[in-house]
Amino acid sequence: MERESSGTGTAAEGFDSVLERLREVVDRLETGSLPLEESLKVFEEGVRLSRRGAQILESAEKRVEVLLQAEDGSPTTAPFGEDGPEKPGDNPGTTSRRRD
Repeated sequence: MERESSGTGTAAEGFDSVLERLREVVDRLETGSLPLEESLKVFEEGVRLSRRGAQILESAEKRVEVLLQAEDGSPTTAPFGEDGPEKPGDNPGTTSRRRD
């Protein structure tokens, strides 16, 4: 199982390795040469990898939201532009508050 963060790696490294393995799984499935049982095992691995990748991305999103908390403590989101994340309030109307 991949780690999000530890002394030996980062969330980005974990996500990158999950994504790389998922690509390998897709390549194997796309060949169409695997027997049914093997295809099912590989597909199951792909589903697990996909879910793990989504968990890593969700965790990263939560970390970013914590960094972008509004003064009143409510989480805010801001668009990520070509030059990096925009600061909340840079462009009125582009910052939105997340509703749960």
